[in-house]
Amino acid sequence: MSQLRIRAAHAHDRDLLAQWAVAMAQETEHKQLDEKTVRAGVEAGIADPAKARYFVAMHESAVAGRETIAAPAGTLMLTREWSDWRNGDWWWIQSVYVPPQFRRMGVFTALYRHVEQLARGTPGVVGLRLYVERENTNAQKTYEALGMRDAGYSILEAEFPRQ
Repeated sequence: MSQLRIRAAHAHDRDLLAQWAVAMAQETEHKQLDEKTVRAGVEAGIADPAKARYFVAMHESAVAGRETIAAPAGTLMLTREWSDWRNGDWWWIQSVYVPPQFRRMGVFTALYRHVEQLARGTPGVVGLRLYVERENTNAQKTYEALGMRDAGYSILEAEFPRQ
């Protein structure tokens, strides 16, 4: 018997979360990220909840009916965006990654439901948002099945080179 448990990320998760972020960028956007920069970014996010909050899904299974083994099975990061239109915060879901061996097992759904419950229970949170690559139709179907919808916006950016 196996189950999923969601927990907040800890400092010792840094290397795994950075590895997963690099894998996700390569897999979904064909971008090669600088691992050292990502590791430092994950470390900063874990250390400062004003920057980000990371959650890890743990796949727990009983071995021979006695002890429980837990393996990290996926992650997501939350950031906040202030909305003057709504006088509240949007929580943005980012850095979603589920390793191939745990896909189609409800890992993202468990992570999503966990942060949805936190958001609904936190005064001032007006909703959840995320962005997804236009061609990532599998992810879009998953998000829509959870009740999310296309908000009608395109994301534009002007990225600045690091000094």
